[in-house]
Amino acid sequence: MTPFELVAAAGAAALGALVQGSVGIGLSLVAVPLLLLIDPSFVPGPVLCVAIVLTLLLSHRERRSIDFHGVAWVLVGRIPGTLLGAAALVMLAGDVLTVLFGVLVLLAVAFSSFRVRVEPKRWILASVGVLSGFMGTTAALGGPPVALLLQNLPGARLRGTLSGIFLVGASVALLALVAVGRFGRHELILALALLPGILLGFGISGFTAPLLDRGYTRTVVLVVASGAALVAIGRQVL
Repeated sequence: MTPFELVAAAGAAALGALVQGSVGIGLSLVAVPLLLLIDPSFVPGPVLCVAIVLTLLLSHRERRSIDFHGVAWVLVGRIPGTLLGAAALVMLAGDVLTVLFGVLVLLAVAFSSFRVRVEPKRWILASVGVLSGFMGTTAALGGPPVALLLQNLPGARLRGTLSGIFLVGASVALLALVAVGRFGRHELILALALLPGILLGFGISGFTAPLLDRGYTRTVVLVVASGAALVAIGRQVL
């Protein structure tokens, strides 16, 4: 890999970390498509590795605002949802599921534009956790369902809660890659190449997050969720 490619990869990671550090989601949406163009080896292991670092940093920064109750109930649903998603991939075409879920996310964003509030009760959190696990496994769209449910939370609470959920999810996914031999020394080196970008993006987000908290966080969450859905659909259709 050339020095230019390494710098470009770090830049992609920085941009993704900036978005996620500002609103709680966005690393995969922004960084992964760019990293796939530079070198497909960056995905999924190295990205998952630095995602753990980013969510750890975010969880620490927003530690006073994390809704641990919400994190726990989403994770209760996310585990069986992940297993169901893995089973679905065996029986159904992954590209069909990706397009279907992408359309569903866009419909959810449209529904959200009417400012209908859904109270995040236990059963709703767990149900969205199942959906997040299922969609994350089958279509790499695990973030938008949770972000859309929690979109009306204050910015710091939204970022902290999402980070707690994604921290556990990314850790489990990375352990699974290690177990099947898909994450080793080479992937670790690639992750280290992305780390400066992650730290830079996270650092800048410390300034952008308070600006978005002045009433813009929800709008950006809807934009990022829509972008994730469109990218997922585009990969399958184009």
